[in-house]
Amino acid sequence: MTIRIAAAGKLKERYWRDAAAEYAKRLGRYCRLQIAEVADEPTGEDISDRVREQILGKEAQHLLRQIPEQSYCIALAIDGKRYSSETFSSFLKERMDHGVSDLTLVIGGSLGLAPEVLKRADLSLSFSDFTFPHQLMRVILLEQIYRSFRIMYHEPYHK
Repeated sequence: MTIRIAAAGKLKERYWRDAAAEYAKRLGRYCRLQIAEVADEPTGEDISDRVREQILGKEAQHLLRQIPEQSYCIALAIDGKRYSSETFSSFLKERMDHGVSDLTLVIGGSLGLAPEVLKRADLSLSFSDFTFPHQLMRVILLEQIYRSFRIMYHEPYHK
């Protein structure tokens, strides 16, 4: 299975890059992982609704280009569906068992995701009511994908 993460923004600090690289290395035995970073648009503190829509629109154009037509798309959104680690593992296994061989997970920038990205998604997924910085969210997502495969293959992993 190919798992792609399309993310607005780069991992700027070394510790985020190191953490993501560690999970990418671990995931290498379970899937083909691809990371597609797109530019996150600069945002000010007090932006108008019009500017907000423009920023989201630009990021959406870049993110949508990273999602292959045949890919099952999961958008990370605060109001999305919630899973436990075990349930998410079962969800991934079910997709694989039903022939899904390409999965794209999308992480938006500081303003979230534009409606057109959410519309393209086959599923909106939420990790929490909390808002996380996109750099941390990428590491959390990679860890949960890794945990899902460990659960799926009945391999030990700390709880």
